[in-house]
Amino acid sequence: MAAVLLAAVLLVSAAAGPVSPAQAQDTTWGATLAAARDQTVYWNAWAGDERINAYIQWVADEVAVRYGITLQHVKITDTADVVSRVVAEKAGGRLSGGSVDLVWINGENFKAMKSRDLLFGPFVDRLPHFGLIDPDEKPTTVIDFTEPVDGLEAPWGMAKVVFMYDTARLTAPPRSIAAMLAWAAANPGRLAYPQPPDFTGTTFLKQALHELVADPTVLQSPPTDETFATVTQPLWQWLAAITPHLWRGGRAFPANEAALRQLLDDGEIDIAITFNPGSASSAIAQGLLPDTVRTYVLDGGTIANTHFVAIPFNASAPEAAMVVADFLLSPEAQARKQDPRLWGDPTVLSMARLSDAERALFDALPLGIATLSPADLGRALPEPHPEWMTRIESEWRRRHSQ
Repeated sequence: MAAVLLAAVLLVSAAAGPVSPAQAQDTTWGATLAAARDQTVYWNAWAGDERINAYIQWVADEVAVRYGITLQHVKITDTADVVSRVVAEKAGGRLSGGSVDLVWINGENFKAMKSRDLLFGPFVDRLPHFGLIDPDEKPTTVIDFTEPVDGLEAPWGMAKVVFMYDTARLTAPPRSIAAMLAWAAANPGRLAYPQPPDFTGTTFLKQALHELVADPTVLQSPPTDETFATVTQPLWQWLAAITPHLWRGGRAFPANEAALRQLLDDGEIDIAITFNPGSASSAIAQGLLPDTVRTYVLDGGTIANTHFVAIPFNASAPEAAMVVADFLLSPEAQARKQDPRLWGDPTVLSMARLSDAERALFDALPLGIATLSPADLGRALPEPHPEWMTRIESEWRRRHSQ
Protein backbone atom coordinates (compact mmCIF):
# COMPACT_ATOMS: atom_id res chain seq x y z
CA MET A 1 0.00 0.00 0.00
CA ALA A 2 2.76 2.43 0.94
CA ALA A 3 4.60 1.84 -2.33
CA VAL A 4 1.40 2.42 -4.33
CA LEU A 5 0.69 5.66 -2.53
CA LEU A 6 4.23 6.88 -2.97
CA ALA A 7 4.12 6.13 -6.71
CA ALA A 8 0.81 7.97 -7.07
CA VAL A 9 2.18 10.99 -5.27
CA LEU A 10 5.29 11.09 -7.43
CA LEU A 11 3.16 10.77 -10.60
CA VAL A 12 0.94 13.67 -9.60
CA SER A 13 3.96 15.74 -8.63
CA ALA A 14 5.67 15.09 -11.96
CA ALA A 15 2.59 16.24 -13.87
CA ALA A 16 2.42 19.45 -11.83
CA GLY A 17 6.08 20.37 -12.28
CA PRO A 18 9.20 20.26 -10.08
CA VAL A 19 8.72 20.24 -6.31
CA SER A 20 11.25 20.87 -3.59
CA PRO A 21 12.42 17.97 -1.36
CA ALA A 22 10.50 19.54 1.53
CA GLN A 23 7.30 19.76 -0.54
CA ALA A 24 7.73 16.18 -1.66
CA GLN A 25 8.20 15.07 1.94
CA ASP A 26 5.10 16.97 3.07
CA THR A 27 3.01 15.54 0.23
CA THR A 28 4.22 11.99 0.79
CA TRP A 29 3.62 12.23 4.54
CA GLY A 30 0.17 13.63 3.87
CA ALA A 31 -0.62 10.54 1.80
CA THR A 32 0.68 8.36 4.64
CA LEU A 33 -1.57 10.14 7.14
CA ALA A 34 -4.56 9.67 4.84
CA ALA A 35 -3.88 5.96 4.41
CA ALA A 36 -3.34 5.51 8.15
CA ARG A 37 -6.77 6.77 9.15
CA ASP A 38 -9.09 3.97 10.37
CA GLN A 39 -6.24 1.45 10.44
CA THR A 40 -5.55 -0.66 13.54
CA VAL A 41 -1.99 -1.03 14.79
CA TYR A 42 -1.12 -4.09 16.88
CA TRP A 43 1.89 -2.90 18.87
CA ASN A 44 3.77 -5.77 20.48
CA ALA A 45 5.52 -4.21 23.46
CA TRP A 46 6.97 -5.41 26.75
CA ALA A 47 4.37 -5.02 29.48
CA GLY A 48 6.35 -5.61 32.65
CA ASP A 49 5.85 -2.13 34.13
CA GLU A 50 2.54 -0.45 34.84
CA ARG A 51 4.04 3.00 34.24
CA ILE A 52 5.07 1.98 30.73
CA ASN A 53 1.70 0.36 30.08
CA ALA A 54 0.01 3.60 31.13
CA TYR A 55 2.23 5.60 28.78
CA ILE A 56 1.38 3.31 25.85
CA GLN A 57 -2.31 3.71 26.65
CA TRP A 58 -1.82 7.50 26.55
CA VAL A 59 -0.23 7.12 23.11
CA ALA A 60 -3.22 5.04 22.00
CA ASP A 61 -5.61 7.72 23.19
CA GLU A 62 -3.66 10.46 21.41
CA VAL A 63 -3.26 8.77 18.00
CA ALA A 64 -6.97 7.89 18.06
CA VAL A 65 -7.94 11.54 18.48
CA ARG A 66 -5.25 13.05 16.23
CA TYR A 67 -5.02 10.51 13.41
CA GLY A 68 -8.04 8.21 13.66
CA ILE A 69 -5.78 5.23 14.42
CA THR A 70 -6.76 2.39 16.73
CA LEU A 71 -3.68 1.29 18.70
CA GLN A 72 -3.81 -2.08 20.47
CA HIS A 73 -1.08 -2.86 23.00
CA VAL A 74 -0.22 -6.52 22.57
CA LYS A 75 1.45 -7.19 25.92
CA ILE A 76 4.50 -9.44 25.70
CA THR A 77 7.21 -10.63 28.07
CA ASP A 78 9.92 -11.48 25.52
CA THR A 79 10.44 -9.83 22.12
CA ALA A 80 12.07 -13.03 20.87
CA ASP A 81 8.58 -14.56 20.85
CA VAL A 82 7.48 -11.86 18.38
CA VAL A 83 10.47 -12.55 16.16
CA SER A 84 9.58 -16.25 16.14
CA ARG A 85 5.98 -15.45 15.22
CA VAL A 86 7.00 -13.30 12.23
CA VAL A 87 9.48 -15.98 11.15
CA ALA A 88 6.68 -18.54 11.26
CA GLU A 89 4.35 -16.28 9.26
CA LYS A 90 6.96 -15.83 6.53
CA ALA A 91 7.67 -19.56 6.43
CA GLY A 92 3.95 -20.20 6.16
CA GLY A 93 3.56 -17.81 3.23
CA ARG A 94 1.74 -15.06 5.15
CA LEU A 95 3.45 -12.25 3.24
CA SER A 96 0.83 -9.61 4.06
CA GLY A 97 -1.85 -9.14 6.68
CA GLY A 98 0.55 -10.18 9.43
CA SER A 99 -0.34 -10.24 13.12
CA VAL A 100 2.29 -7.66 14.15
CA ASP A 101 2.26 -4.03 12.97
CA LEU A 102 4.78 -2.52 15.37
CA VAL A 103 7.27 -4.04 17.79
CA TRP A 104 9.38 -2.55 20.60
CA ILE A 105 12.80 -3.88 19.78
CA ASN A 106 16.56 -3.55 19.85
CA GLY A 107 19.71 -5.61 20.06
CA GLU A 108 19.74 -9.27 19.12
CA ASN A 109 16.05 -9.26 18.14
CA PHE A 110 16.59 -6.42 15.66
CA LYS A 111 19.65 -8.19 14.32
CA ALA A 112 17.64 -11.39 13.87
CA MET A 113 14.80 -9.65 11.99
CA LYS A 114 17.15 -7.57 9.84
CA SER A 115 19.32 -10.51 8.81
CA ARG A 116 16.23 -12.52 7.79
CA ASP A 117 14.62 -9.67 5.80
CA LEU A 118 11.68 -9.54 8.18
CA LEU A 119 11.47 -5.74 8.42
CA PHE A 120 9.47 -3.12 6.52
CA GLY A 121 11.42 -0.18 5.16
CA PRO A 122 13.70 1.63 5.30
CA PHE A 123 11.09 4.08 6.57
CA VAL A 124 12.70 6.22 9.27
CA ASP A 125 13.78 9.03 6.94
CA ARG A 126 10.10 9.47 5.98
CA LEU A 127 9.17 10.41 9.58
CA PRO A 128 8.97 14.23 9.92
CA HIS A 129 10.16 14.19 13.55
CA PHE A 130 13.28 12.14 12.78
CA GLY A 131 14.92 15.43 11.80
CA LEU A 132 14.96 16.32 15.52
CA ILE A 133 17.53 13.59 16.17
CA ASP A 134 21.27 14.21 15.87
CA PRO A 135 23.10 10.92 15.25
CA ASP A 136 26.45 12.61 15.84
CA GLU A 137 25.29 13.65 19.31
CA LYS A 138 23.65 10.27 20.07
CA PRO A 139 25.28 7.59 17.87
CA THR A 140 23.20 4.76 19.34
CA THR A 141 20.12 6.21 17.60
CA VAL A 142 21.50 4.82 14.33
CA ILE A 143 23.74 1.99 15.63
CA ASP A 144 21.94 -0.77 17.56
CA PHE A 145 24.29 -3.08 19.49
CA THR A 146 27.00 -2.51 16.80
CA GLU A 147 24.43 -3.15 14.01
CA PRO A 148 23.65 -0.21 11.65
CA VAL A 149 19.95 0.63 11.83
CA ASP A 150 19.75 1.52 8.10
CA GLY A 151 16.37 3.19 8.56
CA LEU A 152 14.65 -0.06 9.58
CA GLU A 153 13.72 0.95 13.15
CA ALA A 154 12.83 4.29 14.72
CA PRO A 155 14.43 5.30 18.05
CA TRP A 156 12.08 6.25 20.88
CA GLY A 157 14.12 6.13 24.11
CA MET A 158 17.57 6.07 25.67
CA ALA A 159 18.82 3.69 28.34
CA LYS A 160 21.83 3.64 30.64
CA VAL A 161 22.57 1.31 33.50
CA VAL A 162 22.42 2.77 37.00
CA PHE A 163 22.16 0.99 40.34
CA MET A 164 19.50 1.86 42.95
CA TYR A 165 20.23 1.64 46.68
CA ASP A 166 18.42 2.70 49.82
CA THR A 167 20.47 5.26 51.75
CA ALA A 168 18.50 4.33 54.87
CA ARG A 169 20.29 0.99 54.89
CA LEU A 170 23.42 1.50 52.78
CA THR A 171 25.72 4.51 52.66
CA ALA A 172 28.65 3.31 50.53
CA PRO A 173 27.59 0.99 47.70
CA PRO A 174 30.26 -0.93 45.74
CA ARG A 175 31.47 0.98 42.68
CA SER A 176 33.00 -1.82 40.64
CA ILE A 177 32.14 -5.40 39.73
CA ALA A 178 35.06 -6.65 41.80
CA ALA A 179 33.92 -4.60 44.81
CA MET A 180 30.38 -5.92 44.32
CA LEU A 181 31.61 -9.47 44.92
CA ALA A 182 33.34 -8.48 48.15
CA TRP A 183 30.27 -6.52 49.29
CA ALA A 184 27.91 -9.41 48.52
CA ALA A 185 30.12 -11.82 50.47
CA ALA A 186 30.00 -9.48 53.46
CA ASN A 187 26.24 -8.92 53.08
CA PRO A 188 24.73 -12.27 52.02
CA GLY A 189 21.27 -12.23 50.49
CA ARG A 190 21.20 -8.45 49.94
CA LEU A 191 21.90 -8.43 46.16
CA ALA A 192 19.88 -9.82 43.24
CA TYR A 193 19.45 -9.44 39.49
CA PRO A 194 16.56 -10.43 37.20
CA GLN A 195 16.63 -13.87 35.66
CA PRO A 196 18.06 -13.92 32.12
CA PRO A 197 16.87 -13.79 29.39
CA ASP A 198 15.01 -10.85 30.94
CA PHE A 199 16.87 -7.98 29.28
CA THR A 200 17.79 -6.25 32.56
CA GLY A 201 19.15 -9.51 33.93
CA THR A 202 21.19 -10.14 30.81
CA THR A 203 22.44 -6.55 30.95
CA PHE A 204 23.71 -7.20 34.49
CA LEU A 205 25.81 -10.05 33.06
CA LYS A 206 27.08 -7.89 30.17
CA GLN A 207 27.96 -5.11 32.61
CA ALA A 208 30.02 -7.55 34.65
CA LEU A 209 31.67 -9.00 31.55
CA HIS A 210 32.64 -5.54 30.30
CA GLU A 211 34.67 -4.91 33.45
CA LEU A 212 36.08 -8.42 33.79
CA VAL A 213 37.31 -8.88 30.21
CA ALA A 214 40.92 -7.89 29.53
CA ASP A 215 40.13 -5.98 26.31
CA PRO A 216 36.46 -4.87 26.01
CA THR A 217 36.90 -3.99 22.31
CA VAL A 218 36.69 -7.70 21.53
CA LEU A 219 32.99 -7.48 22.45
CA GLN A 220 32.31 -5.27 19.43
CA SER A 221 32.77 -8.19 17.01
CA PRO A 222 30.81 -11.45 16.83
CA PRO A 223 32.33 -14.17 19.02
CA THR A 224 33.63 -17.47 17.76
CA ASP A 225 33.37 -20.62 19.85
CA GLU A 226 36.99 -20.10 20.88
CA THR A 227 36.77 -16.38 21.74
CA PHE A 228 33.47 -16.86 23.61
CA ALA A 229 34.96 -19.54 25.83
CA THR A 230 38.11 -17.53 26.51
CA VAL A 231 36.60 -14.07 26.93
CA THR A 232 33.66 -15.11 29.13
CA GLN A 233 35.65 -17.38 31.46
CA PRO A 234 36.21 -14.56 34.02
CA LEU A 235 32.45 -13.86 33.99
CA TRP A 236 31.52 -17.45 34.87
CA GLN A 237 34.20 -17.51 37.57
CA TRP A 238 32.82 -14.28 39.05
CA LEU A 239 29.26 -15.60 38.92
CA ALA A 240 30.27 -18.87 40.57
CA ALA A 241 31.82 -16.84 43.40
CA ILE A 242 28.98 -14.36 43.89
CA THR A 243 25.92 -16.57 43.33
CA PRO A 244 25.89 -18.23 46.80
CA HIS A 245 25.80 -14.73 48.33
CA LEU A 246 22.82 -13.52 46.28
CA TRP A 247 19.19 -13.21 47.37
CA ARG A 248 17.91 -16.69 48.30
CA GLY A 249 21.40 -18.04 47.81
CA GLY A 250 21.14 -17.59 44.05
CA ARG A 251 18.61 -20.45 43.85
CA ALA A 252 15.85 -18.10 42.65
CA PHE A 253 15.79 -14.84 40.71
CA PRO A 254 13.20 -12.05 40.34
CA ALA A 255 11.39 -12.29 37.00
CA ASN A 256 12.13 -8.78 35.79
CA GLU A 257 13.14 -5.26 36.79
CA ALA A 258 9.76 -4.50 38.37
CA ALA A 259 10.04 -7.57 40.59
CA LEU A 260 13.60 -6.59 41.48
CA ARG A 261 12.45 -3.09 42.43
CA GLN A 262 9.77 -4.61 44.64
CA LEU A 263 12.45 -6.51 46.55
CA LEU A 264 14.26 -3.23 47.15
CA ASP A 265 11.04 -1.59 48.28
CA ASP A 266 10.30 -4.50 50.63
CA GLY A 267 13.76 -4.22 52.18
CA GLU A 268 14.77 -7.70 51.05
CA ILE A 269 17.78 -6.42 49.10
CA ASP A 270 19.94 -3.29 49.26
CA ILE A 271 21.06 -2.84 45.63
CA ALA A 272 19.13 -3.24 42.37
CA ILE A 273 20.07 -2.63 38.73
CA THR A 274 17.91 -0.61 36.35
CA PHE A 275 18.41 0.38 32.71
CA ASN A 276 16.62 3.70 33.20
CA PRO A 277 18.42 6.57 34.98
CA GLY A 278 15.04 8.11 35.86
CA SER A 279 13.36 4.90 37.01
CA ALA A 280 14.06 5.36 40.72
CA SER A 281 12.73 8.93 40.77
CA SER A 282 9.65 7.83 38.85
CA ALA A 283 9.05 4.96 41.27
CA ILE A 284 9.49 7.28 44.27
CA ALA A 285 7.01 9.74 42.77
CA GLN A 286 4.47 6.93 42.44
CA GLY A 287 5.04 5.51 45.91
CA LEU A 288 6.76 2.38 44.62
CA LEU A 289 10.05 3.08 46.41
CA PRO A 290 10.92 5.01 49.59
CA ASP A 291 12.24 8.54 49.09
CA THR A 292 15.56 7.49 50.62
CA VAL A 293 16.51 5.55 47.45
CA ARG A 294 19.23 7.05 45.28
CA THR A 295 21.15 5.91 42.19
CA TYR A 296 24.82 5.58 41.31
CA VAL A 297 27.04 4.28 38.51
CA LEU A 298 30.20 2.23 38.53
CA ASP A 299 33.52 4.06 38.40
CA GLY A 300 34.47 2.43 35.08
CA GLY A 301 31.20 3.42 33.39
CA THR A 302 27.97 1.58 32.62
CA ILE A 303 26.35 0.19 29.46
CA ALA A 304 24.10 2.53 27.45
CA ASN A 305 21.89 1.99 24.40
CA THR A 306 18.79 3.13 22.52
CA HIS A 307 15.49 1.30 22.15
CA PHE A 308 13.44 1.39 18.96
CA VAL A 309 10.19 0.46 17.27
CA ALA A 310 10.17 -1.51 14.00
CA ILE A 311 7.55 -2.62 11.49
CA PRO A 312 7.51 -6.25 10.24
CA PHE A 313 7.65 -6.80 6.47
CA ASN A 314 4.10 -8.20 6.42
CA ALA A 315 2.42 -5.67 8.72
CA SER A 316 -1.29 -5.16 8.09
CA ALA A 317 -1.11 -1.41 8.73
CA PRO A 318 2.37 -0.09 7.84
CA GLU A 319 1.16 3.48 7.22
CA ALA A 320 -0.50 3.74 10.65
CA ALA A 321 2.53 2.08 12.25
CA MET A 322 4.75 4.80 10.73
CA VAL A 323 2.42 7.51 12.04
CA VAL A 324 2.61 6.01 15.55
CA ALA A 325 6.41 5.80 15.29
CA ASP A 326 6.54 9.45 14.28
CA PHE A 327 4.22 10.49 17.11
CA LEU A 328 6.52 8.70 19.57
CA LEU A 329 9.33 10.99 18.30
CA SER A 330 7.33 14.19 18.76
CA PRO A 331 8.62 16.61 21.44
CA GLU A 332 5.29 16.30 23.27
CA ALA A 333 5.46 12.50 23.46
CA GLN A 334 9.19 12.49 24.26
CA ALA A 335 8.82 15.08 27.04
CA ARG A 336 5.97 13.12 28.61
CA LYS A 337 8.08 9.96 28.43
CA GLN A 338 11.00 11.69 30.17
CA ASP A 339 8.82 13.05 32.99
CA PRO A 340 9.95 11.09 36.11
CA ARG A 341 6.44 11.38 37.52
CA LEU A 342 5.17 9.27 34.58
CA TRP A 343 8.05 7.14 33.24
CA GLY A 344 11.39 8.97 33.36
CA ASP A 345 12.86 7.56 30.12
CA PRO A 346 15.53 9.88 28.61
CA THR A 347 14.72 11.44 25.25
CA VAL A 348 16.37 10.57 21.93
CA LEU A 349 15.88 14.12 20.64
CA SER A 350 18.62 16.72 20.34
CA MET A 351 17.80 19.82 22.37
CA ALA A 352 19.76 21.87 19.82
CA ARG A 353 17.29 20.90 17.09
CA LEU A 354 14.16 21.92 19.00
CA SER A 355 12.36 25.24 18.89
CA ASP A 356 12.32 27.35 22.05
CA ALA A 357 8.78 26.21 22.81
CA GLU A 358 9.68 22.54 22.28
CA ARG A 359 12.81 22.82 24.45
CA ALA A 360 10.74 24.45 27.19
CA LEU A 361 8.76 21.20 27.53
CA PHE A 362 11.95 19.48 28.70
CA ASP A 363 13.28 22.43 30.70
CA ALA A 364 10.11 22.37 32.77
CA LEU A 365 10.58 18.74 33.81
CA PRO A 366 11.89 17.97 37.30
CA LEU A 367 15.14 15.99 37.32
CA GLY A 368 13.82 13.74 40.05
CA ILE A 369 15.06 13.23 43.59
CA ALA A 370 17.10 10.13 42.73
CA THR A 371 18.19 10.96 39.17
CA LEU A 372 21.84 11.70 38.47
CA SER A 373 22.72 14.77 36.44
CA PRO A 374 24.08 14.11 32.92
CA ALA A 375 27.58 14.85 34.22
CA ASP A 376 27.19 12.38 37.10
CA LEU A 377 25.98 9.57 34.80
CA GLY A 378 29.59 9.03 33.85
CA ARG A 379 31.08 7.10 30.98
CA ALA A 380 28.70 5.33 28.58
CA LEU A 381 29.94 1.87 27.62
CA PRO A 382 28.89 0.44 24.24
CA GLU A 383 26.66 -2.61 23.97
CA PRO A 384 28.46 -5.79 22.87
CA HIS A 385 27.64 -7.34 19.50
CA PRO A 386 24.20 -9.08 19.75
CA GLU A 387 25.71 -12.56 19.41
CA TRP A 388 27.48 -12.12 22.77
CA MET A 389 24.09 -11.53 24.38
CA THR A 390 22.43 -14.62 22.93
CA ARG A 391 25.37 -16.84 23.77
CA ILE A 392 25.64 -15.48 27.32
CA GLU A 393 21.92 -16.11 27.88
CA SER A 394 22.22 -19.65 26.56
CA GLU A 395 25.28 -20.45 28.67
CA TRP A 396 23.72 -18.88 31.79
CA ARG A 397 20.62 -21.07 31.38
CA ARG A 398 22.79 -24.17 30.88
CA ARG A 399 24.77 -23.51 34.03
CA HIS A 400 21.78 -22.62 36.20
CA SER A 401 19.67 -25.55 35.04
CA GLN A 402 22.22 -27.95 36.49
